[in-house]
Amino acid sequence: MPTYASPRISVQEYDVSITVPSPGATVGALAGVMTWGPLNQRVLLESEAQMVTRFNSPTNLNAETWFTAVSFLAYGAPLWFVRVANTTTTNGSIGTLSALANTAMVSNVLAQMVLNDNDYINHQNLFDSNMRYVARYPGSLGNSLRVSVCYTANAFSSVINLASYGTGATFTAIPGSNTATIVINAASITLANTAATNLANAMALSDVLFVGNVSVGVQDMSISAINYAANNATGNSITGQATITLNFVDELSIHTTYTSTTTLTRNWEFYAFIGKAPGQSPYVYQFGNVSANDQMHIVLVDNGGIISGVPGTVLETYAFLSRASDAQAADGSSIFYQTVINQQSSYMWFCADDSLAVSNTSNNIVSSTHDQIMNIPFAGGADGAGESNVAMGIICSGYDYFGSTEDVSIDLIMQGKNLGTGIYSGQLANYLIDNLAEPRMDCVVFASPDYSNVVNNRGNEMTSIMAFRNNLRDTSYGVLDTGYKYMYDRYNNLYRWIPLNGDIAGLCAFTDRVRAPWWSPAGFNRGNIKNVIQLAYNPPVDERDQLYPVDVDPVVSFPGMGTVLFGDKTLLSVPNSAFSRINVRRLFITMEKAIKQMALAFLFEFNDAFTRANFVNIVTPYLKDIKAQRGITDFLVRCDETNNTPQVIDNNQFIGDIFVKPNRSINFIDLNFVAVGTAITFSEAEGLVP
Repeated sequence: MPTYASPRISVQEYDVSITVPSPGATVGALAGVMTWGPLNQRVLLESEAQMVTRFNSPTNLNAETWFTAVSFLAYGAPLWFVRVANTTTTNGSIGTLSALANTAMVSNVLAQMVLNDNDYINHQNLFDSNMRYVARYPGSLGNSLRVSVCYTANAFSSVINLASYGTGATFTAIPGSNTATIVINAASITLANTAATNLANAMALSDVLFVGNVSVGVQDMSISAINYAANNATGNSITGQATITLNFVDELSIHTTYTSTTTLTRNWEFYAFIGKAPGQSPYVYQFGNVSANDQMHIVLVDNGGIISGVPGTVLETYAFLSRASDAQAADGSSIFYQTVINQQSSYMWFCADDSLAVSNTSNNIVSSTHDQIMNIPFAGGADGAGESNVAMGIICSGYDYFGSTEDVSIDLIMQGKNLGTGIYSGQLANYLIDNLAEPRMDCVVFASPDYSNVVNNRGNEMTSIMAFRNNLRDTSYGVLDTGYKYMYDRYNNLYRWIPLNGDIAGLCAFTDRVRAPWWSPAGFNRGNIKNVIQLAYNPPVDERDQLYPVDVDPVVSFPGMGTVLFGDKTLLSVPNSAFSRINVRRLFITMEKAIKQMALAFLFEFNDAFTRANFVNIVTPYLKDIKAQRGITDFLVRCDETNNTPQVIDNNQFIGDIFVKPNRSINFIDLNFVAVGTAITFSEAEGLVP
């Protein structure tokens, strides 16, 4: 108590409400090659559906990595995933991995490639001026996309006056064909060519032409090609003549040949889909320039069908957006097309305005003069190296995003597919142990042997696995299983061999949820492997007896009992060490992580008897709770003047010693059955059993 010179009432506060935090949800970590999704950025996934949405479905280039992630997610825990790829160019044109918004020439390919959401911000001043939109992420998947933009009412729908081109034009369509011709006559070849060029420009690929009349039948025909080159037009010395050939997606089903010399009606391919032409938004009418039409329609199409499975599928529709940067909907949300695209699209980013349809504020916006549909097919995307031949450094760079405990919390790191062969086999697992698990001290690496060690290696599996194990670090922060499982790939309707490390990590997450991290994930109660048709290697007991002593955890299929993890060792080979078991390693990780988090509250406090007693009083109930949950059998917390000596205090240090006796999982059971004679009592028989 403080000493006072005169009477007074003193009020003091002491915060003894601090507690040891409970561990959060168990989280996995994985990096690898994907065909879509943000590059070099952590993405948190909670389901297989999210995996498909963010990174697309599996291919032959990434199946082992993809299904490692999905195998882990099947056990009910979230997963941090980082997509990696080679994004350097080697030929000065299209890089190993790139995505361009159109086929127009650009001055710098890499400058047009957006790696992830944060990278888009850095590209604001890098896009070429002729780039309108770019694929949201790199990869060949973007090549399937096409953007169709309608700026004006004339682009939405128009009537072509055939008589106004040259001295007249004749449209002819023949039933049963998928072509039509427009023959243009003029006073000279030059005038015919000019008229044909103007008429061809009045139409766009995928426009819908209204063909026919009541007598011959009517039909909407989608244009697939417009074949015309002015310098190849033909004519004669008396009059000029040029021909435009239109190709349609479908065959004409009109009754007889249809000709027209008057008008031809064309519509934007999505005119019926949206229903109304763009005009002026209510916001610009009320707050801006009442004479300016600011609206536009944007449709994103899966032109190649790679994303949806059906070519021409509409993926995203943005109707009645505005080119006015301040325009808002009735609910106050932005309808500025750049903002809407960047915030809502899953497949593209905005790059730059069209020169005939520029953006501005509502007060200064002017009507677009872009009366043609703008179709932009995406091109230039490539997937680069697959998981089997991607450079080790690229994969490791993805895992480096998990290096800091302050940036991200993780518990279980999956190797995915093994990289490296021969003496370099296991190099990836060693990198994860050396650079993530051991420096962080709060997570465990799960590895599987190489594909070739167990698939089509009958009779040599054990020897190959043991050789693989000999290449790995000796550590309590690593776990090695016995190989691969055969599972169904419903996205490609085939079966694949997938490494088991995603499952073993998943079993730990499952154990955390139904029990606690200090329980073993092995055995028939918690060690059941999901989605397995068969194992590449089902180790018999005599081979398990050789694998287990060198710290390899067998995964075994038992007839009628399923496939289970049948071992719980870490890669620590120190005899009789408690840390040679997964549950003990994860027990200490759990305690250390929680108590370390709590101890932050003691930084910059005084190292006195009150603080030390408060520390003991906080840690003790936490350890009592773990003891009650059978994680430890006993413990001692020491934080007093015996370990916080004057020298420690003078060095601005604080020491808390925590001694625990971890509980051990049962690995071996001996059952002794004793036949007892009728004349012998059980008490006598007990004394006869060795």
